[in-house]
Amino acid sequence: MIIEELTMTEFEAGLARTRTVLIPFGSVEEHGPHLPLSTDTLEAYEVCKKAALQAPLFVAPPVHYGNCRSTACHPGTISISTGTLKALFIDIVTALRSQGVRNFVALTGHAGGAHRMALQDAGEELIARFDDISVAVVSEFDLAREQGRGLIETAGDAHAGEIETSRILHSHPHLVKGSAPREFPAFPAGILVRDKRRYWPGGVWGDPAKATAGKGARLEALVVASLLKLVSDLEGMQH
Repeated sequence: MIIEELTMTEFEAGLARTRTVLIPFGSVEEHGPHLPLSTDTLEAYEVCKKAALQAPLFVAPPVHYGNCRSTACHPGTISISTGTLKALFIDIVTALRSQGVRNFVALTGHAGGAHRMALQDAGEELIARFDDISVAVVSEFDLAREQGRGLIETAGDAHAGEIETSRILHSHPHLVKGSAPREFPAFPAGILVRDKRRYWPGGVWGDPAKATAGKGARLEALVVASLLKLVSDLEGMQH
């Protein structure tokens, strides 16, 4: 059940079918010269919608903005603070809990470390505040990488490379614009740098040339299956 498409009466009726909501988090972030700035959001939202076709689940409107540090200097990236991200997650969960939802899965398509930690911190605060809810925070990219072992050819593929290019070739092929070179950036160990684009000029971390729509379809199906297993485990927990 896609919340943004429901009427209030449809939402109320949906509570009789499920008390679980998937909340897709993404980013507005460069993904090389070939993928859209909304890549992370598109991937997470697509997986949530596909999961909701297989099980009774609410799917919240996606949060399009995320905390993006390594790509902050690249054109098009719009980063928000970790504090803002935490507050958004906490407010969304608090509002939905007041409506009767009890199980919350934050599925983030953006895999930045600070971004994920902000969501996890918010989740910890939420379960400490409310003893009648369950919360899960998972990276969509981590599920894709874990489930795609044996399918993905590029070791260390991480951003706008084989995995993400395959995913968008499958779900939104019209948004893939040309190709991009293989790239594996190297930042100075332990040193914080201001001009991150200097060390990562192309905005790719992996090998987009190895991407195919077929791989993207298989990866998406694997991630959906993993997400549904997570939902089942979460719903099985006692509050």
